[in-house]
Amino acid sequence: MTVDAPTIVATEDTLSAAMKKGSAVEHEQAEGSTFMSALLDGRMPAAGYVAYLRRLRPIYAALESTAAALADDPIASKVVDPALNRLATIDTDLAHWAPESTDDVLDSPAAAEYTARVNASAEWPGAFVAHHYTRYLGDLSGGQAIGRILDRNFELDGAGIAFYAFDEVGKVKPYKDAYRDQLDKIGETLTADERARLVDEVKVAFRLNQALFAELSQLFPS
Repeated sequence: MTVDAPTIVATEDTLSAAMKKGSAVEHEQAEGSTFMSALLDGRMPAAGYVAYLRRLRPIYAALESTAAALADDPIASKVVDPALNRLATIDTDLAHWAPESTDDVLDSPAAAEYTARVNASAEWPGAFVAHHYTRYLGDLSGGQAIGRILDRNFELDGAGIAFYAFDEVGKVKPYKDAYRDQLDKIGETLTADERARLVDEVKVAFRLNQALFAELSQLFPS
């Protein structure tokens, strides 16, 4: 998956600002997907959320294995943090929502494409940072609201939403601020072309999320 044209990053922008501004359209399109709207409005059945979690699992497995491989890389190491790992929480939530489906084979072209792109990001740490930012900072931001809405809509009383609980990072806002500071330090080490390439990969990541939601929307039309 590619973006339409190379991004031009303003020289005065920090990397975190460039990533947010440069991917604003793709971010908004992903957030406004039919699937996510139905999920947050309480119109998506539990099976739809299970299908979502099952698609996230290989993506986060790829993120975490790549993070481990790049833990000593001078660029990637600035954002890699085991406290962010979500794979175990996804398994915990799947055990709650659908314990009988854990051995089912996942048939998801969208998840396969996304996972392959994350695995390929190991070839250039800047690309990995783009995917790390898109998923984890999203989980620490809008993901927190999603967890609360799911809790209310499905009357979970806190069960089945471990994915959204980041107990090990401490207070979320200071952590996100520190994360963005690390992104900006990364930006100081990159050339203008590398900064643009990283922002382009953020756009790709959001488009991969859009494809995932589109696939789910077809499986569970609201």
